[in-house]
Amino acid sequence: MSFGATAAEPLVLGIETSCDETGVGIVRGRTLLANTIASSMDEHARYGGVVPEVAARAHLEAMQPTLEQAVADAGVTFDELDAIAVTCGPGLAGALMVGVSAAKALAVSLGKPLYAVNHLVGHVGADLLSGEGLRGVAGIDGEIGELELPTVALLVSGGHTSLLLVRDLVRDVELLGETIDDAAGEAFDKVARLLGLPYPGGPQIDRMAAAGDPHAIRFPRGLSKPKDLERHRYDFSFSGLKTSVARWVEQRQDAGEPVPVADVAASFREAVADVLTAKALAACADLGVPRLLLGGGVAANARVRELAAERCAAQGVELRVPPLSLCTDNGAMIASLGAQLVAAGHAPSSLGFGADSTLPVTEVQVR
Repeated sequence: MSFGATAAEPLVLGIETSCDETGVGIVRGRTLLANTIASSMDEHARYGGVVPEVAARAHLEAMQPTLEQAVADAGVTFDELDAIAVTCGPGLAGALMVGVSAAKALAVSLGKPLYAVNHLVGHVGADLLSGEGLRGVAGIDGEIGELELPTVALLVSGGHTSLLLVRDLVRDVELLGETIDDAAGEAFDKVARLLGLPYPGGPQIDRMAAAGDPHAIRFPRGLSKPKDLERHRYDFSFSGLKTSVARWVEQRQDAGEPVPVADVAASFREAVADVLTAKALAACADLGVPRLLLGGGVAANARVRELAAERCAAQGVELRVPPLSLCTDNGAMIASLGAQLVAAGHAPSSLGFGADSTLPVTEVQVR
């Protein structure tokens, strides 16, 4: 296999369609050239959450213009690409199929190697990227250096809440724990709906919580009791927290009392941030890994970043948060992971792979 650039800095286009954002990114090695995103979030707002069929249709409509815009933004041509990478899972099956089909068509028509990669590991790959304006907006003061391995990675979004141990980005990723019910982002959406706030819930609760008291209500921290930690030390649960908020709000309403929305939002956000960071830092301590990487859309939550920074500083752990533009789903992170696979000499995927909505995080590349 020959590449137009050196193997260490391949020009790779990445396609991401695991949920409601059509993302196309282009990187040269670890340098970000384009990160183009078309979101269908507004189309899902009236339903209060992502509707898979609506998301898939939106990907179909957005794919070609997003591809063309990304290439234009990067200042390259399709023929110059060394490889194409695509998310093949986990995610929404119909949405994934659109991206996989587009990537296969592009790879075959251009005669380029294709890499089918894991969405969750892609979030870790986002932290490798550099480029104008990327650093200094990650919620951490000062510049940070190269990502060192091994690292513990906490990936939190509307569809995933996972704790990983990354020893080698392209060869050795271990799942330490994950949510056993709702993802953290899903809980934010559901609680926002309870409080009469619009979708998506994360930014709305963040905004309301700024005026509230995070200690006004002591909501439960899922799977944090000693008996739970024996079996689920690194696992998460947010369904009970959501139910607890609902019951508290109902009791106030039944009593004819006003609901202090800001205090509820702040207390709920504190409970989520507390359990996320406590379990992540426990993993760092247990495994002797002094590094923690945050990724996913919920990493954009102000309190999650703030509490993680406080606890990491107290424990002597280096905290890394990719720039906010790379925390949510995007094609750049997929291109980054693809570039690392190319640079490491991995063979491309065959064209026989398909979308896998339950792809395990331990499978970095699907052959």
